Amino acid sequence: MSANNALHIAVLGGDGIGPEVMAPALEVLRKIEAATGLRFRFTEAPAGANHYRETGVSLPESTVRLCEEADAILLGACGLPSVRYPDNTEIAPQIELRFHFDLYAGVRPARLIPGVPSPIVAAEQRGIDFVVIRESTEGLFASMGKGVVTEDEARETMLITRRTSERLFEFSFRLAERRQARGRVGGGLTCVDKANVFKAFAFFRGIFDETAKRHPDVRADHLYVDACSALMVKRPWDFDVMVTENMFGDILSDLAAGLIGGMGMAPSADIGDRYAVFQPCHGTAPDIMGQGKANPTAMILSVAMMLDWLADKHGLESAAEAGERIERAVDKAYAGGIKPIEIGGGNGTADIAKAVLALL
Repeated sequence: MSANNALHIAVLGGDGIGPEVMAPALEVLRKIEAATGLRFRFTEAPAGANHYRETGVSLPESTVRLCEEADAILLGACGLPSVRYPDNTEIAPQIELRFHFDLYAGVRPARLIPGVPSPIVAAEQRGIDFVVIRESTEGLFASMGKGVVTEDEARETMLITRRTSERLFEFSFRLAERRQARGRVGGGLTCVDKANVFKAFAFFRGIFDETAKRHPDVRADHLYVDACSALMVKRPWDFDVMVTENMFGDILSDLAAGLIGGMGMAPSADIGDRYAVFQPCHGTAPDIMGQGKANPTAMILSVAMMLDWLADKHGLESAAEAGERIERAVDKAYAGGIKPIEIGGGNGTADIAKAVLALL
């Protein structure tokens, strides 16, 4: 924090609808600033496919330095299908940030908001409220840009290390403990793997079991990823916190978003020991860019996650309360009839932002 106690936020709007959902999220923070003792200082910086198209660089060094100096990083969404690196992979500075800042814990909450339909029968009565924690720097993604391709075969390598796994599991158990302290009943932590087939996942599970012994108050169990996928669809209300490898987490977190109304409802964070990036789970949606249709809910809820993380980092109780206030405002907006376009409603970016801001 700076000398005047303003929290410095690096703002990377990104591509497509990224800047469109970022704007109402910053309005929410300004509203919070007006109503509390919190103070924010926003610095915008370029990142993404558009910047790469213009300059040949997707994540400028000046943007990286800004992120290093900031208290937290807000990211809209990056990448465009039509803009790619020479090897035909998409522009993804969000992944580059994970590696650069060692953001090993990808936190993907899945909470069904009142008034939002779920494709799962009984979900609106039973409720959905769980978190997928995706290891974000290793697993199969450790091979990004390093795979070997010949005329006859292609190979990618999965990496799981003890150091990262231990930190990931400690983070996950602490989150489960915090959720219990906040009233979560019958919860626990589930390790999702494929330990019956791969030695790497047996290693992963073994470290999980070692960590569980240090957290006896949290119920710890295991599921194979295929069984977990089926149970998420059949009984999503049974889950509390899940922790898994990078690629499995990439897939399961999108499945989780589908259970709660879609990607527009799904916030996320990538968290390390010192730095954290907060962004919606959705992509840049260039097909609706500039039309006012983008749902800003996931970005707004990512701001709430940022405030909760800043509260824990700096001991700011007012930041945690502000994050809860944002979540309550979003809940009330949807319970009051707000319905985004992607779930069959007629409310676009401005309508949703206006409703949330009014309830703040």
